[in-house]
Amino acid sequence: MRNILLILLAQLTLFAGMSVDEIVNKVDTRDDGDNSISTMKMILIDKNNKQRIRSMKTYSKDFGEDVHNAIFFLSPSDIKNTAFLTYDYDDSDRDDDQWLYLPALKKSKRIASSDKSASFMGSDFSYSDMTDRNIKDYTYKIAKEQKVGEHKVWIIESVPKTKKTIDETGYTKSYMFVRQDNFVVIRALHFLVDGGKKKYMDVKELKQIDGIWVATEIEMKTKKGKKTLHTTILKQSDIKFGQDIDESFFTVRQIEKGI
Repeated sequence: MRNILLILLAQLTLFAGMSVDEIVNKVDTRDDGDNSISTMKMILIDKNNKQRIRSMKTYSKDFGEDVHNAIFFLSPSDIKNTAFLTYDYDDSDRDDDQWLYLPALKKSKRIASSDKSASFMGSDFSYSDMTDRNIKDYTYKIAKEQKVGEHKVWIIESVPKTKKTIDETGYTKSYMFVRQDNFVVIRALHFLVDGGKKKYMDVKELKQIDGIWVATEIEMKTKKGKKTLHTTILKQSDIKFGQDIDESFFTVRQIEKGI
């Protein structure tokens, strides 16, 4: 037991001396699983605490260094069969591709870069939030170190390098709270372009599934000053990795066809 504690202490001491670029790279390259399927619940809470609940099925697959994701809405009836497809490219010079299928229109809409800062399905998450950041698009510095609960974190300041990135994300600056023991971002603060608003992301539940750290409950709040304007909670369950998902599943044709 003593030897294990000494090893863990040595690892934390090593991590504590890391540069900000090394930390960000560890976050970016952390194993997040492959060929995954999960059930997701989206809870939308307005300023009067009125709730709307949506259920979805999510699919994800690695295509080399790129990741393709598909989300199918199951309920309620007014959004049933709506679907969302993302091609998340590793190449920072290439814009991620996104499509939203709206069954009422019986057609898929490609999400333009200029629209990616907009709300995703009425939530506090934007279309841009639904893909991973390209780390080369930002400059970073360690703002400070502190604890969140029992865990030591680095607070990393992230600033977009270009107006294009600001326009796509809607964020002028972010602070990411990175756990020092596993390089998971468990909290974030985003400063919005629009009217002094801020978005607060908190991982409410973090689990290890098949050795992979998974945020099974995430809360995102949009605030102006001290006033909470809207809140979204995402809950994941029935998460399975290593599933047999064919490449052809991640196509516009499939999201229009449904599951």
